[in-house]
Amino acid sequence: MTIQSIESKVVETLKTIFDPEIPVNIYELGLIYEISIDDNNKVEIKMTLTSPNCPMVDDLLSEINDKVKAIEGVSDVILNIVFDPPWDKNMMSDAALLDLGLI
Repeated sequence: MTIQSIESKVVETLKTIFDPEIPVNIYELGLIYEISIDDNNKVEIKMTLTSPNCPMVDDLLSEINDKVKAIEGVSDVILNIVFDPPWDKNMMSDAALLDLGLI
């Protein structure tokens, strides 16, 4: 499996994971800043949260880790939570804005 096909599967998978407080998936919400995959198919995801004090962070990270690790070809998953730049609604995709009735 190529790195590009794994990345595509990772994006598809992230689109099935929803923020616990907003009914939009974390990818369209703009919480995923970067996805990188090394030659050993280790997936590193740089992401943020809608709030640094998210009470559901452990459950959300566990779901991301479990689902991405289950993708065929993925050898490991590293999640890096960052708050720079801080998330705001301008990071949301048009699809997310539409889902929330903001456009």
